[in-house]
Amino acid sequence: MSPQPAGREQDRPEDPRTARTKARLRESLLAECAGRPLAEVSVSAVVRRAGVGRATFYLHYEDLAALAVDACAGVVHAAVDALHAWQTGPSPLPPARPPAALAVFLTGAAERAPLYRTLLLPGGGGPLGDRLHRELRARARAERAAVGAPRPELVASAVAATFTGVLADWLHEEIPVGPSVLADHLWPLLLALHRAGQ
Repeated sequence: MSPQPAGREQDRPEDPRTARTKARLRESLLAECAGRPLAEVSVSAVVRRAGVGRATFYLHYEDLAALAVDACAGVVHAAVDALHAWQTGPSPLPPARPPAALAVFLTGAAERAPLYRTLLLPGGGGPLGDRLHRELRARARAERAAVGAPRPELVASAVAATFTGVLADWLHEEIPVGPSVLADHLWPLLLALHRAGQ
């Protein structure tokens, strides 16, 4: 029987043994990337650290890039949550200042910048950039549609593209500011895009 293509396993509930194996592979990759870029990491090193065989690796992932995107999926969810953290407060309108969670997220992203730069290319391309853009766009579109805000598709695409592109360029050191300053500068841009769609 041929291996199941990566990504297709999401179509059904994951059994606990598969989940544990994939978690070990993700942790192993992140540990390997702590001291060197992804381009210098091998499948052999990852499976050796994880304590699994190469065949097991290829049963779950097409290549190291696919594993890396899976291992970094948490950063996508963290980014989406950070941008919408203000919605847990009492006000129905976004605040003028960025939620504290945004600077916290950016600080964490900077700590793993070498790995993220491999997957999130300047301008926002790459496998991690594509995933971040898709999830941000879907969240923003759904929220605007739910409250009847105009042009949800246009604004959602603009917000997702802006955040993903700025984050990528910042991680590639094209925007020489710290996490808190970036949060302070980025937040008004995102609010302006939302307001432009009114």
